[in-house]
Order: sequence, then structure tokens, then C-alpha cells
Amino acid sequence: MANALVVEVAGRQVRITSPDKIVFPGPGHTKLDLVRYYLDVAEGALRGVDGRPMILKRFVRGIGAEAFFQKRAPDKRPDWIEVAGLRYPSGRTADEVVVRDAAQLAWIVNLGCVDLNPHPVRAGDLDHPDELRIDLDPVPGVEWPQIVDVALVAKEVLEDFGLTAWPKTSGSRGFHVYARVEPRWTFPQVRQAAEAVAREVENRAPGLATSRWWKEERHGVFVDYNQNARDRTVASAYSVRPTPDARVSTPLAWDEVRERRPEEFTLATVPARVAEIGDPWAGIGGTAGSLAALLDFAESLPPHPSQKGEIPVIEIARARTRDEAMAGFERWKARHPEVAARLRPADVLVDGMRGRSSVWYRIRVNLTDVPEPERPGQEPLEVDYDPWARQREGDG
Repeated sequence: MANALVVEVAGRQVRITSPDKIVFPGPGHTKLDLVRYYLDVAEGALRGVDGRPMILKRFVRGIGAEAFFQKRAPDKRPDWIEVAGLRYPSGRTADEVVVRDAAQLAWIVNLGCVDLNPHPVRAGDLDHPDELRIDLDPVPGVEWPQIVDVALVAKEVLEDFGLTAWPKTSGSRGFHVYARVEPRWTFPQVRQAAEAVAREVENRAPGLATSRWWKEERHGVFVDYNQNARDRTVASAYSVRPTPDARVSTPLAWDEVRERRPEEFTLATVPARVAEIGDPWAGIGGTAGSLAALLDFAESLPPHPSQKGEIPVIEIARARTRDEAMAGFERWKARHPEVAARLRPADVLVDGMRGRSSVWYRIRVNLTDVPEPERPGQEPLEVDYDPWARQREGDG
């Protein structure tokens, strides 16, 4: 394995360490393959991150190990790496990396970043987002055609309120719809506008979509509006996702949304698509619209109803890794086989929970489909990981 090589890009020399390290074991893609991919699609990838501070989601041991989230830019960095100081709702601050050219892009990929996670603001104005982001998140069992149906309703709603909708695959199971907005509104206002979009999508597509925030209340496709909060980021256009096939969050034209499938778009296939047709989002920069109409509509909506307290949910496991959490769930099912047989895929609530610098996993079970006399009560957790223990020890 070569220790390092230097690539010449954007007039700079970028050192790539361990270029032969396997990042995606299935297809065998290396760190150098990942760097070359991002350089091949740099025009489109930079369009999604240009001037935006980003969280570094680092897979230093490849996608087979959990990533850790690094908000603060590394202390040791070239003088040509820009940073911007963000303040989070917790009161903490972080100088985050800002990418504007292909050299900076290659530099963060060398740190172990597989996907790119920028905030919806520019470094020049950190308090006023210029993107509204809708994340369509299907519950287990929902098929791709239903996700597309909901995406098209989201497009219709955004356009009815004067915004231009831009579609892309998420690179995972879901779908993203973005709209550029004038940077005049605060994070709470943008989130309020996104929630109004979600509720109107649910209204126009009953049974297909939901805007219910609590996971145990959801059905169909969740129209996730909370990605517009100050502390949230979304994988940007042309991001490679940490999936076994190195799937890519790929911008689409609306007329191809029904024809294409997310598994078509991978690290191996997307560069050729870009070379052939260019970037379908090339015109996104000139489409910023007003949120005034959406915010007026949001003010007219009644409070969002919730049945959370009425839904029988028990917690099974809290674990450091997904595999540990699922192993705990398998033990629970072995003790309650009759109950497990009644569960639908959507009844098993697997949550990746963001800790201070990494993700931990929680599993809960919705027992609505189990007759009340047969429902097991809350038991000691199969796995009882405390993600905050180390932080509390440090505070002490």
C-alpha cells in the first residue's frame, strides 16, 4: 500500500494519504477512487457545497466502521482551508470547514469524508438560510414508486407557493427536494415554512405521506421538515453515501424522476452520466424565491395534532452500533415470538441518534398491531448503552 501521493488540482498540491485504503469493501473502491470521483464531478459537487460551512463526517476505517462527526476544522490544516464560526443552539461554537474549490474538496475527502454535509447557509451570512430542504423518508415497507409520487406532490406544493423545486435521490432509501430561497428569513422561519410544505403534502396525498414528527405515528413517506434546523445538515448533491454499493445522492431532472432508480447511481456510474448530460441542477443558483406566501399559509394552520401519548411503544435497546442494537432486538424476539410474528416492518423503529461526535442506535417497537392482553410491558433494555457517560465523566 502506498503511503501517500500528491494530486495537482485547482493550482494546489493535495496530499492523499493511504490512497490504496479500501473504503467500500464490496466493490473494492479505495480512497483514491473516491478522490478521483469527486474531482470528476467537482463542478456539480461544488455547486452543492460552495461557500457553506460543513460538518466533517469521517469514515477513517472505511464504511464498515461507524463514522465520527467533526464540527471543528482540524487545527493542522493548510492556510488555504477556509473556516466559518457557527454557533449552535446548545451555545457551543465551532469553526467549520468551508469548501469553495476542488483542492479543498479533495482535502476533506482525504480526511475520510465519504459524503458531504453542508449547512443551508453561506459563510457570509450564517443566520439566514438560502435553501429550504425537504427530506422524504419512507417507513420500512414503502416502495420507490410511492416515494416518487410524494416527491411530485412536494414539487407541486413548492411551485404553488412560488418556489422552484429541485429533485435528487438521497443515495439511500429516500429522496430530497430542495428550493433556493432569498436569505432574508431566520432558521425558525425557514423550518416553519418547510413544516407548512410538509403538512400540505400530507393534505394532498393522504395515506401516501405524513408530516407527523413522532416516528411511532408515521405511515407511508415522512416529509421531514426538521432538516432545516440550525444544527442539521443533509448530504449534498453528488455525495457518495456509505452504502455497500457506494450509491450517490444524484440530482435529477423532473422528467426522469419516474424513470430512474436510485441503485443506478453509484461512484462507478455517475461520472459518465455527468460527462454525457451535465448537471441537471446547473441552473439552481438563479432560482432563489420568497418565503412570504408560505409563511402566511403557515400562520393559518391549526396546531399540529399528535397521538404520541396514546400509542403503545416499548424500548428494546440502546447500543453503540447498529449491529449490537439489532442483536438485542433478535434476543427480544426470541423471548416473544408470538408478538414478533404480529409486527409489521414499520412497527420496528430503528433510530440513528446523533451523539456529540458519533451516532448511536435505539430500537423501539410499536405494539399497536398486538392485541392489548398480549402486549409485553417495558423490560430492562437488551443493550443499555449510555452515549453521554464519557461526557459526564469528563465534566466531573
